Amino acid sequence: MKEYEKIKQLVAAIEEDVLKFSEKGNAAAGTRVRKGLQDIKRACQEMRDAVQSIKKSD
Repeated sequence: MKEYEKIKQLVAAIEEDVLKFSEKGNAAAGTRVRKGLQDIKRACQEMRDAVQSIKKSD
């Protein structure tokens, strides 16, 4: 599923900022992490919707 690949890419994209925030307390990195998590949340909802529509069509 393309939605799953998108989620994996989004998670990988925030990894560096997560480390910067958790290890060094970089506040700007924390802001980027929160934004990235919001994007992940949206992508997860898109995947849930796609799975539900496939499920209903069967």
